[in-house]
This record gives sequence, C-alpha cells and structure tokens, in this order.
Amino acid sequence: MSEPTEANGTAGPAPEAEAAEAGSARRHVRVVLVDDHRMFRTGVQAEIGQTEQTGVEVVGEAADVDQAVSVITATRPEVVLLDVHLPGGGGVEVLRRCAALMNDTEQPVRFLALSVSDAAEDVIGVIRGGARGYVTKTITGTDLVDSIFRVQEGDAVFSPRLAGFVLDAFASTDAPPVDEDLDRLTQREREVLRLIARGYAYKEIAKQLFISVKTVESHVSAVLRKLQLSNRHELTRWATARRLV
Repeated sequence: MSEPTEANGTAGPAPEAEAAEAGSARRHVRVVLVDDHRMFRTGVQAEIGQTEQTGVEVVGEAADVDQAVSVITATRPEVVLLDVHLPGGGGVEVLRRCAALMNDTEQPVRFLALSVSDAAEDVIGVIRGGARGYVTKTITGTDLVDSIFRVQEGDAVFSPRLAGFVLDAFASTDAPPVDEDLDRLTQREREVLRLIARGYAYKEIAKQLFISVKTVESHVSAVLRKLQLSNRHELTRWATARRLV
C-alpha cells in the first residue's frame, strides 16, 4: 500500500491566504465622480474603475453642482469623490444639498474630497460640510482605492500633510476657527475671489462659473466692499496671505 500523500503531492494555498483573497474579491463599492474636468474624470475612471480588479464601480459622473446633486440622488452611491472647486457653488454646496443623503441611517452617502488644492480654507470648509476625508490629486491609484473603501467603512481619511492642520483646527474647540473677514463672503463670492486671485479675467470667470460678466463684476465689487479693499491687486495679496489661491 502506498504512503498517503498531501493533496496528491501538491501543496495548495494556506487557508488564511484563501480567505484573504476571497475577502478581497468580495469588496465592492459604488462611486460617483464629481469634477469639472472631463479628462481628469476619464483618468480616474481608467485608474480605479476596473471593477474586477479594484472592487470600485463608477456608477455616475458630474461636472457641476446641479449635475452632481442629480446624479448622486439618482444613483445613491456609497462614496462620492468630490472636487472642491465646481461651477455652481463648489463642493460645499453639493454637501449642503446632499445633507439628507449623508445622514441616512440605513444607506448613507459618504463624501471624499479629491482636489488639487491643499489650502486650509478648502479642507476645513468641506470637512465642516460633512465630507469624511480630503486627499489631493497627487494620490496614487492604489491609495485612492484604499481611501475609498476606508471612507465607505466610516473612517476619516486625509493626505498626510493635511491631517495635521485638520487636527489642529479641531484641537481646542468643537468648531473650526472662523475667519471673520472670509465669513462675510457668500460661497459664490469666495469662488470669484479665488479665481480673481489666480489671475483669471472676468470673461474667463464667467465661463467657468456659468454666469454673466456683469454678474462677475457685481461679485467683485461686493468682495472689495466687504473686505475693504481697493482693487484686484490688493485682493490677490489678501487671498494669497490666507492661502486661498
């Protein structure tokens, strides 16, 4: 009688490895991409949207606030990748209009900000609005997938450099520090302020925000009056000093 062999002489994967592999394969998250640059959305889709490999299923895209609210409401994703600077009021406006979805106890929609900006005002603004995290667009595809799943599970996720001042902002009080001058401005006035400080012409701002040149001029006048500044050069220096550019 021959000696008994182990699995016909072939060693299979350890049970722990099989379980881990099976668990990884079962991971799945439905995601909406919100960014006003189509090529960036296409790149993110290509990087993370191979569902069989990553577990991420991109169920919708949007380029401005109204589109975002409509797509998010229709698809009810588990995670939204949200740009901070969007036509129609910015990421903060999307968060405000989706507050009921975020607070749904059975099927909450969670938001992860994905932005080129690392300005403190942008980060604190979206966290105050209800986002679960904030990562910059320098993040790798692998790390972005990991961040998405962590947010889905309820974790807070930040790019390393940003975590420090988010913690500092909340360390001594329950609310982030308030810039009284900045808080005088509406969300739209802040968007115009930021674009002016970046050197955009009025026509370019109008096109970016889907408003008229006359409306841009009105917003600039209101910003200058509220901040007690005389011209766009002073406004640029003011914005730069607060890292809003």
